[in-house]
Amino acid sequence: MERLDRLARLGAVGDDGGITRPGLSAVEDDAHTLVAGWCEEAGLAVSRDAAGNLYARPADSPAAAEIWSGSHVDTVPSGGRFDGALGVVAALEAVIEVAAARPGAPLAVVVFRDEEGWRFRNGCFGSRSVVGDIGPEDLAQRDAAGISVAEALAALGLAGPPVDVALPAAYVETHIEQGPMLESAGAPLGDVAAIVGMAGFSVTFSGSSGHAGTVPMSDRSDAFAACAELAVRLRDRALEIPGSVVTIGDVAIPNPASNVIPGVVRASIDVRAPSIEALDLLVAAVPAVAADVAARNRCGVDAARGGRWQPVALSNRIRRSIRAAARRTEVPITELVSGAGHDAGVLAAAGVDAGMLFVRSLNGGASHRPDELSDEADVAAAIAVLAETLRSLL
Repeated sequence: MERLDRLARLGAVGDDGGITRPGLSAVEDDAHTLVAGWCEEAGLAVSRDAAGNLYARPADSPAAAEIWSGSHVDTVPSGGRFDGALGVVAALEAVIEVAAARPGAPLAVVVFRDEEGWRFRNGCFGSRSVVGDIGPEDLAQRDAAGISVAEALAALGLAGPPVDVALPAAYVETHIEQGPMLESAGAPLGDVAAIVGMAGFSVTFSGSSGHAGTVPMSDRSDAFAACAELAVRLRDRALEIPGSVVTIGDVAIPNPASNVIPGVVRASIDVRAPSIEALDLLVAAVPAVAADVAARNRCGVDAARGGRWQPVALSNRIRRSIRAAARRTEVPITELVSGAGHDAGVLAAAGVDAGMLFVRSLNGGASHRPDELSDEADVAAAIAVLAETLRSLL
């Protein structure tokens, strides 16, 4: 199947045992170049904007009231070959199919830059550029090597935002579920009703370092002990708020040594919830719990708020089109809420009619790791439903 071959060829770009294609990197650029070549081979006209987002349109396609479909090709470190890439390949195949019967249809395949956001700690760079949500502070963000977003763009020959692109009339994104719900339900596809809200924190505990063998437990100001207690307390708080999750995925001890009590610990905190009310509760819990555990462990604490994204409902018009397309193609589909952020959520928050089609993830919903997998038949079904959805929106 050509689509799986394309996914395999994309998977070879940045292959390190998993797949690592950082946003706004030369490796991500290589993946964009590969996709651009496929689009040109299919007779689509390829262009890029100042942020590096790629667009591929049928010949003679009007510039106004376009319908976009696509996703991203950047990955997390040692990620899988389906996250983002499947949505790009599905969009390409669906647009080619629809355009063959409707020459000049106002369609575009879109490949957004740096959706994952781990390199510069702020996701959905490409789609946020399109909706005008990138400011000087975003361009000044630096990665672990000290390279700023502006410098990374310049290295790729990109001017960077602002981006002069008209928003589409509609956007439909195909994506793997990245979770176990569809596999558990025995359903190949999901219609996404909404995308959860999320917020980030950077928390630093400051205690007192000391010899691991000579400082009594009762006299310690152990920054890591405070961080560990924070993780457990926040987990318990999230369990009290239905649908909410909290993750501490990045913990750093400066100048670590096995026989030294950590005097400073820095941690990232990711909180997500399906409603504004639930998100508010979890966001409020982070600094409050951090202050309490710091005091209990005789440490100081700084809990700095990062970005926050409100929960967003996806377009009922697009959802109806997706469900009708699934009925016409006789593909079972069920409703889901996305626990992950996506470019579709950025466009929806900006007022675009946006929808998402989830494809069943196998291996227990594995994602953001090398054993990501979706079945060939499910991928084919998703492309059929996507093509039918695009036809109905024209």
